[in-house]
Amino acid sequence: MPNNRELGSFLRKARSQVDPEQAGLPPDSRTRRVPGLRREEVARLAGVSTDYYTRLEQGRPIAPSPGVVDALCRALGLDEAGRTYLHSLLGATAAPSRRHRRSAQGLRPGLHQLIDALDGEPALVLGRRSDVLAANRMAKALFADFDQLPVRHRNYARWMFLGEEPRTLFIDWEDQARAAVESLRLEAGRDADDRATNDLIAELRGKSTEFDRWWEEHRVHQRTHGSKRLHHALVGELTVQYETLTLPGDPDTTLYVYTAEPGSPSGLALGLLAVWTLTGTGTPRTGTAQEPD
Repeated sequence: MPNNRELGSFLRKARSQVDPEQAGLPPDSRTRRVPGLRREEVARLAGVSTDYYTRLEQGRPIAPSPGVVDALCRALGLDEAGRTYLHSLLGATAAPSRRHRRSAQGLRPGLHQLIDALDGEPALVLGRRSDVLAANRMAKALFADFDQLPVRHRNYARWMFLGEEPRTLFIDWEDQARAAVESLRLEAGRDADDRATNDLIAELRGKSTEFDRWWEEHRVHQRTHGSKRLHHALVGELTVQYETLTLPGDPDTTLYVYTAEPGSPSGLALGLLAVWTLTGTGTPRTGTAQEPD
């Protein structure tokens, strides 16, 4: 089953990244053929038998208790995103694998009004698998006008790897692209049988060597806050911070709001972008920059 193969791959990758000495294991004179922990060492640290852990790593349909899962998380030194991902994978292995397609996401009119009200700050609403559900005027000016893309292309991860702009727009493109991969893997772990998610992953692995390489690292990341460094064609270099808000009652929808410190060079650049991109109808202006009136 696809879920089980992913579980085995994740566990093997996770234990290969654990330093035995930092994990509290006594010195061992045996030669280590691979980096990280051996299977029996993970089992010992987690308080389970080697056979039990081996069957988990083989992706057998086992449903361990929450206490055992927590013990495995501690043994492997997982962060919060890794813990969430492992819980998702182990929950998925207890049920039969069946590819399915979830219904399309939509936004309440009030959410569109909310991000439009944040007119001075770029705001994006992302849904499952990082689909871009909405973007206000400033987000379109800062990043891209996702509304102009075909519906199936309105996806942040897809734009990051297959779009023309991101590699020149983001000074720290590699960091941002890696985060997109790791966030998508976390999302895939929540519902490993979703057809649209699997189709997106297959497309990106087939078209981007970077995505395929980083996907094989089996890292997971949950974007809650952070920063992005950009070189914008209109206003030059700037750094924006972002905060994320998961909407109550809708855990599959996340609001991203981008800000810059008031009075800083980045804050002034963001304000200048707001002036330069505002026309009489409030839509982004394309083409070369002109001095504001």
